[in-house]
Amino acid sequence: MQQNFESKVHLLKNATYPGRGIIIGQTPGSGQFVQVYWIMGRSENSRNRVFVAEGTSVKTDLVDRSKVEDASLILYHPVKVINRCHIVTNGDQTDTIYESIRDETLFETALNTRSFEPDAPNFTPRISGLVDLDDDRNAYQLCVIKTISNRPDYCTRQYFNYETAVPGIGHCITTYTDDGDPLPPFCGEPFTVELFDDIEATANFYWNVLNEDNRVSLLVKFIDAGTGAWELKIVNKY
Repeated sequence: MQQNFESKVHLLKNATYPGRGIIIGQTPGSGQFVQVYWIMGRSENSRNRVFVAEGTSVKTDLVDRSKVEDASLILYHPVKVINRCHIVTNGDQTDTIYESIRDETLFETALNTRSFEPDAPNFTPRISGLVDLDDDRNAYQLCVIKTISNRPDYCTRQYFNYETAVPGIGHCITTYTDDGDPLPPFCGEPFTVELFDDIEATANFYWNVLNEDNRVSLLVKFIDAGTGAWELKIVNKY
């Protein structure tokens, strides 16, 4: 770990249900950007999922289609690539960002058109991240879109732009801080966590950090900062 950077991975370890989460940062050796994304589930509907690689993207898919209650918020592409832009989100705003980049507009422009999820009473935050290897202003970006005081008539969009990546450090955002009724949304700035030079070690570390009963699927993506080549590791519970 870099001096003066504290790992707050205990915020994940101590939470029964942080929900979905994104980490973006850089390996200790500085050669790779890292994206980590996971999903968790309390209900049978939410747990009935796996990650499946599909070309340059990843999709959520069903384990047992006979158990589906409502697929509207559980099936989407959390990961997509366009040009040298690597998108990761917790919902169908992946497509909104993809289309915005295709049309040569900004990450922020795309997400300014979106709101939190319409799943009362939780109004789950939309969390999103971007690594654009051609962006000379930002190493990576994160965004949290959520309600104010759990009221559906108030929306806040919080953008976090990281000009320079710190070797060995990732920034983490989650949908919730822990379990609850309604679920308490993420608050504050993205918190720092450790990253590793090995994709398997990264996947194993964060899979084991998450609550064993509620974790569902996790992916880790390494992106070569120079060439743009990337590799993917997926872990599914089911």
